[in-house]
Amino acid sequence: MRYSREHKLETHARIVKKASVRLREKGAHGIGVADLMKDAGLTHGGFYAHFDSREALVIEAFTHAMDRSTERWRKLGEQTAPEKRLATIVNSYLTPIHRDDPGHGCAVPALGAEIARESAKTRRVFAGRLEQMIDMLAAQIPGVPRKAARKQAMAALATMVGTLVLARIAGSGEFSEEILGAGRDALLKPTAAPVPRPRKSRPSKAATSAPH
Repeated sequence: MRYSREHKLETHARIVKKASVRLREKGAHGIGVADLMKDAGLTHGGFYAHFDSREALVIEAFTHAMDRSTERWRKLGEQTAPEKRLATIVNSYLTPIHRDDPGHGCAVPALGAEIARESAKTRRVFAGRLEQMIDMLAAQIPGVPRKAARKQAMAALATMVGTLVLARIAGSGEFSEEILGAGRDALLKPTAAPVPRPRKSRPSKAATSAPH
């Protein structure tokens, strides 16, 4: 039976969407092609009608996930006052809901460590999407030159990702909540300037010299 081009595109998109969730849940090597196809309601034999290789599916799946995160940040920014945009994104990212649902969350903490060990092609595509995420985050920081905003966005994303990874390692108890809170505080609470210690006055030469 021959299917229309539209049907094939819809099926392809369904495979990518399902794989995107499962890969974030199980890891890039935690689930096989047969299971990914089964999740999409298809047989293993139909895989190569849609993808040249497993790597091709992995690339499309995590690209889909990262694009969704970037688009979500863009929409949050549009709905929020400029000075509150970064805080809104951070507060929506460092949550117990995000921690407990990696399959529908950001691909960077879910797959980043594994992608770093993949082929140069996979890493290159991932790095391109990562840069887009950073640029989107930088665009939510008003009143700062582009270069400085980009640097701040890199540091913010690194803190967000690292915090979420540690919170997932810690589980879902009080310690995990403490980690999430520490990450939010590190990004959103202004750091108090250190109070300078009073300098000890040195006695004058006249006062310390022996009397004549």
